[in-house]
Amino acid sequence: MALMITDECINCDVCEPECPNDAISQGEEIYIIDPKLCTECVGHFETSQCVEVCPVDCIPADPDCPETRDQLQKKYAKLTGEA
Repeated sequence: MALMITDECINCDVCEPECPNDAISQGEEIYIIDPKLCTECVGHFETSQCVEVCPVDCIPADPDCPETRDQLQKKYAKLTGEA
């Protein structure tokens, strides 16, 4: 499942540089996560780095983008050219 940033985001700028897939960008009001690029850091790290650094705990799983760990691993492989 890709992650999402809720409207509790305080625009602290700490999540964006932590994303190894460049899935996080500044939206109109808060940061946003592109579900096509988000692998929840599968393939890169054991835990989602944006969730680890978020000071307000506003990055849950996106219920509109359900994906298994295997699907996230395949997305990682495709994004990194390892597919």
